Amino acid sequence: MDWTAQIDGYCERMGPGYWAEPINAITNLAFLIAAFIMWRRVRGQGMPLAMILVILLAAIGIGSFLFHTFATAWAALADVIPIALFILTYLYAANRDFWGWPVWGAALGTLAFFPYAAALVPVFQSLPFFVISAAYWPVPLLIAAYAVFLRTRASATARGLAIGAAILVLSLTLRSLDETLCEAIPVGTHLWWHILNGLMLGWMIEVYRRHVLEARADGR
Repeated sequence: MDWTAQIDGYCERMGPGYWAEPINAITNLAFLIAAFIMWRRVRGQGMPLAMILVILLAAIGIGSFLFHTFATAWAALADVIPIALFILTYLYAANRDFWGWPVWGAALGTLAFFPYAAALVPVFQSLPFFVISAAYWPVPLLIAAYAVFLRTRASATARGLAIGAAILVLSLTLRSLDETLCEAIPVGTHLWWHILNGLMLGWMIEVYRRHVLEARADGR
């Protein structure tokens, strides 16, 4: 595989230059701003998993910036690996702290994400609109499922997760429309994937933070 091969998959990119996607590059500040805000809210509260999520959120912004500037295969890995690690870390945290599972159960539940995604991604790949973001669509579906099943156990957390799922659905919709709307919107709609995802991921950390604090207050 040629790790330096150029990737052109977005409306805004009109050539191979470093700043060929200036708006897509700059809007990655949304992730860094969200990470900074959540770092300030999480620090000193004894939540190591939340702090790991904050670090991964910042890494998502850096990795995505690299992808939208260098636009190479290696930069694509720098883009997707922090996203995958954030999903898996949050899933582990949710299993452990939302459900109260032991460490081994939370870990097994996290590993179950792989067959879950393997089963659903081909389904989304078979649907015309969803194929562009097929690898991501199982995520809001899973968040929504957690929201439904947590509604009686932790209603505030369930509402927070539902809001997160809704923001991600909107974000994915705009991501998927990017190339379709090139003629009407020359810069594309991918920038909103960054802005809304920065908001959504920061919000998801906040949902976790609030849940942990509420559990401590209740003596759980």
